[in-house]
Amino acid sequence: MGEPEQHEIPFKGRRIKNHRLRRGIFLLPSLFTVANLLCGYYAVVASLLGGWENFDHAAKAIGFAILFDSLDGRVARMLGANTDFGVQFDSLADVVSFGIAPAVMAYAWGVRSLPGDGTTAFQQIGELGWVCCLAFLICCAWRLARFNVQGMAPGGSKFFVGLPTPAAAGVIAALVHGFKMPLHDWRWSVAWFLLAAGLGALMTSTIRYYSFKDIPWTRKQPSLTIVVICLIVGVVWRYSEYALVILACTYTAVGVVLQLTRFIRHRLVSRTA
Repeated sequence: MGEPEQHEIPFKGRRIKNHRLRRGIFLLPSLFTVANLLCGYYAVVASLLGGWENFDHAAKAIGFAILFDSLDGRVARMLGANTDFGVQFDSLADVVSFGIAPAVMAYAWGVRSLPGDGTTAFQQIGELGWVCCLAFLICCAWRLARFNVQGMAPGGSKFFVGLPTPAAAGVIAALVHGFKMPLHDWRWSVAWFLLAAGLGALMTSTIRYYSFKDIPWTRKQPSLTIVVICLIVGVVWRYSEYALVILACTYTAVGVVLQLTRFIRHRLVSRTA
């Protein structure tokens, strides 16, 4: 009777230890999601405070939220810690960081420094900004809900359907970070709010955007690839005001251009047929 008991005690100890390890593994991706949520909340608070420094801090916080959002999914897949709870938690955090935060920042940055506070024209621009930024937020939530139900584009995980919410928020954050000072001309404010609404429309569209998920990041890469990545990181670090605007706007525009190219090619093929 004594021998089985001696083998049972270490076995139970291993089970307890492994159970704690698994809880820690499941907790690690959630920590990145919490960091994402924290950045979104900070961006909202900084945008409400106003001033070009606070707007710049809010834009940087959204940038870090994008980084944390990309890490939580990759870490979960690497550790085999994907759960339905983690997916829903990540989506709720994305609504804050890539929906509420950029919408509040876009509205505050577009109307905070306009002259003529209290006039009819100022109120009309404010109403336009309110509607456009609300549309951006609704489209963000719509895009996340559709992704949770439908997933990636058919045929694999190479393309997203519609502009990803981090990319849409990244365009707004990059422009705020690049130009720094809030808008002082009502015409630029109108264009800015229409841009926010346009980004919302792209999120709910069926345009395909490259996901970068088919790149084997965990495998050995050629030396040239490492050099190019290091150069890109260095340029972004040193010239972030220009590099981030170019990267964010290029990614958004390329999807639209490729969609138009496919549409025109399809029309030409159907006519010749």
